[in-house]
Amino acid sequence: MLFKEMLRMALASLGAQKLRSFLTMAGITIGVFSVIGVMTAVSALRESIETGLSFLGASTVQFSKLPAIQRGGDGADSAKYAKRRNITLQQAQRYKYLMQSVTEDVALKIMMQGSQAVYGGKKTTPDINYVGTNEHFLSSNQYSIETGRNFTEADIDLASPVTIIGQDLVSKLFPTESPLGKVIKVKSHAYTVIGTFASRGTTFGQSQDAIAIVPITRFLNDNGAEGRTINIATGAPSQASYMEIVDKGITAMRITRGLKAGEENDFEIFSNDSLLEAFAKVADAVSSGAFVISTIALLAAGVGIMNIMLVSVTERTKEIGIRKSIGARKINILSQFLIESVAISLVGGLAGIILGIIAGDGLAILLKAQIIFPWGWSIAGLVVCTVIGVGFGFYPALKAAQLDPIEALRYE
Repeated sequence: MLFKEMLRMALASLGAQKLRSFLTMAGITIGVFSVIGVMTAVSALRESIETGLSFLGASTVQFSKLPAIQRGGDGADSAKYAKRRNITLQQAQRYKYLMQSVTEDVALKIMMQGSQAVYGGKKTTPDINYVGTNEHFLSSNQYSIETGRNFTEADIDLASPVTIIGQDLVSKLFPTESPLGKVIKVKSHAYTVIGTFASRGTTFGQSQDAIAIVPITRFLNDNGAEGRTINIATGAPSQASYMEIVDKGITAMRITRGLKAGEENDFEIFSNDSLLEAFAKVADAVSSGAFVISTIALLAAGVGIMNIMLVSVTERTKEIGIRKSIGARKINILSQFLIESVAISLVGGLAGIILGIIAGDGLAILLKAQIIFPWGWSIAGLVVCTVIGVGFGFYPALKAAQLDPIEALRYE
């Protein structure tokens, strides 16, 4: 028999029992859907995070009071972080002084999210990042000046009421005029615009152009220093000197914080690599859970395939006897039933892959991450479905092929 003819007969047989075939395929679909959906979402988020963390240069280390990524459910750690002292402006400035012999690139930053900027009768939406920082903000956060100028040391020392704004503010507040020299209000505080940033686009689905930075000293004067902690980013002159900067930075922070020998650090240290590593651990845990669930579902679906094929062999015993009596060989019968088993598995797998990609990318869109097509996992899913079809369908197919034609013809 030609393969095409065997395939046609196999599909016709499956079509004759639509509900039974559909329910068997559903098991495969659920198993493949669970792993493809999770892997698509995780891969999309991973790519977005790797892109988004580009704001941390490869040679930049950061110090903060709290971890960049906090995991829920650990009350002891949460309590430990809550008890830590804030990093004050005085401590940050002393750290900067201690590091000046090895690097001048020390950026101080404190941020207030969800702010609104006002100019004349025009207002932005209340989603502006209102940032207090110093003259090194640009290098540590990968921003560049498009018009105007950057902060100077004098702006920081004198707490000048000046600001540099992103393109979102430019387009909403100054659609027909230059913003330079104009006075805007952020959180009811007045600042003179001395520069604008070049557009940065979005990261993690959030606009990087919805930002207004002011000298950190002015920020704390206007908004108060109580209860606020400062993030410190230190850039190494080169990748080769990065580890030296990290070691000296930790020493400088311990001195600044007044820690004695043997006392545990009461601050966090992180870079883009450490953030990626932290996310990778979470992603791996989620992926492992999805893999276990999908494996159980696929094994259950495989048992279902074997069951439906055994039932099919029993129901079609007389048909098998007739075919053998007119010349069908064992390999023909074996191939037909294997094709039916693999067809059930592959159709269910394809449905699971399609639904998984839609669900995974749907979640990515919801979280404003990049959309991807998981070619590797999709191909692996099809291979696994083929193996399941052959593995669980082989015994019923072999049983059908070994039927005695005389006994099969007598079967009622």
